Amino acid sequence: MKRVFGAKKDKEPPPSIQDASDRINKRGDNVDDKLKKLDAELSRYKEQIKKTRPGPAQEAIKARAMRILKQKRMYEGQRDMLYNQTFNLDQVSFAAEGLKDAQQTVSALKSANKELKGMMKTVKIQDIDNLQDEMMDLMDVSNEIQETLGRSYNVPDDIDEEELMGELDALEADMGSEADGIPSYLQPDKEEPDFDTELNLPAAPTGHTTAAQGEDELGLPTVPRASLRS
Repeated sequence: MKRVFGAKKDKEPPPSIQDASDRINKRGDNVDDKLKKLDAELSRYKEQIKKTRPGPAQEAIKARAMRILKQKRMYEGQRDMLYNQTFNLDQVSFAAEGLKDAQQTVSALKSANKELKGMMKTVKIQDIDNLQDEMMDLMDVSNEIQETLGRSYNVPDDIDEEELMGELDALEADMGSEADGIPSYLQPDKEEPDFDTELNLPAAPTGHTTAAQGEDELGLPTVPRASLRS
């Protein structure tokens, strides 16, 4: 059957935007080359017209220059048309590239969304709240332990303001007495009885000793004996 009807030819794939753009750019380059040649001929005819006297020869040169100018205008129109086609293909190419980028972005977002959903299944808000509550309880217990360990022993806590001021006044008085040169624990207590008065002891001698006072065998002054009161 294939010999009678022939085999069906495979269809060629449609040209891509890049293929079409390359082909148009190639045609545009050919048109530009032709325009350059025509410009060179026009320049040559211009010089010939300047050198030729008016007459049939000059008119013939002008006719050939006019024909070259018409060809130039035709090629310029083709070039402009090719430029417009290239511009349209570039716009379509940009749009296609933008759509491809959008497809890749959407695909990446879908993949990330799927991964996030899988990760969110392993993380529960209730578990996080419970963990935070447990951490707060542990911190409270830790603070209570630190306060308990830092508590002082046998320190009275029921000291009022009057006792505090009295203690400060007594401390100030002690510091004033110590500043005079006599420690507080060596100062006599005014409330205690005066034993020197009760024993009728003579006062301690002041200044130089008198000549009437006797001396012992070591040359020291003798202390008079006190007589007890009856």
